[in-house]
Amino acid sequence: MDIVVGQLFAGVSQGSILLLIALGLALTFGQMGVINMAHGEFIMAGAYTTYELQKVISSAGLSLFVALPVAFVIAGLLGVLLEVTLIRRLYARPLDTLLITWGVSLMLQQLARDIFGAPNVQTAAPDWLTGSISLGSVSIASNRLFILVLAVLSVAILAAALRFTPLGRRIRAVVQNRNLAAVSGIATGSIDRMTFFIGSGLAGVAGVALTLLGAIGPTMGTNYIIDAFLVVVVGGLGQLKGAVITAFALGVVQSMTTYWSGLSLGKVLVFVLIVAFLQWRPQGLFVVRTRSLA
Repeated sequence: MDIVVGQLFAGVSQGSILLLIALGLALTFGQMGVINMAHGEFIMAGAYTTYELQKVISSAGLSLFVALPVAFVIAGLLGVLLEVTLIRRLYARPLDTLLITWGVSLMLQQLARDIFGAPNVQTAAPDWLTGSISLGSVSIASNRLFILVLAVLSVAILAAALRFTPLGRRIRAVVQNRNLAAVSGIATGSIDRMTFFIGSGLAGVAGVALTLLGAIGPTMGTNYIIDAFLVVVVGGLGQLKGAVITAFALGVVQSMTTYWSGLSLGKVLVFVLIVAFLQWRPQGLFVVRTRSLA
């Protein structure tokens, strides 16, 4: 029983990491239809931001909290730059966005190698995130609990912003019917840039969180990008609640299958389950409702 509970907590922890990464994709891919393969490099940018800030701020705890908004802004600006220079010309060509952004991701990885060097680097975690919390016979790592709380807060803030703010209503209007939003007076180009800023900024926040789990390197984002896309697709394009459910479900399933069958076979089983699910429900868990679908 303790083993099952331990693996369940491990799965929830893994799911919170996937959720943080997938939140940005839920906007740029799920809501805008842009296949941004450079999303992983925005994660890397957030991680290296934390690394550089620790050189300036000696307190690991203070530098971590400063890094969260700074990484959000830096990764968000990178996303805006990508949208302005390339993506805005490819909104009706999703496969082209895949190829273009994949090339951008390779360029950003090489740029990181040129700036920071080939060897991976490490950041120092605050003392209060280096231990674990015991719940009965099960121990939960403090850093993973922090990431879980950060993921939940990020979801709550993003959901509230999309639902209750004027910007959120404009974003939803553009997603549901771009032409109608444009003739209604909404500057769709500005909304696209802001959406990319928020989605890419969330990737930067995920990068800060990942510095608590391991080393920082130029290719760190590629280890998570495929699973993050799966979260968005299975949850339903543009559906935050679907991304939340799928991220935690995928984390738990991966944890359980990996424990009982090994890492490689566990990955295979997870992909088989996802393929089977999409054959049954290709639109994902939830679907955006518009007048055209009624």
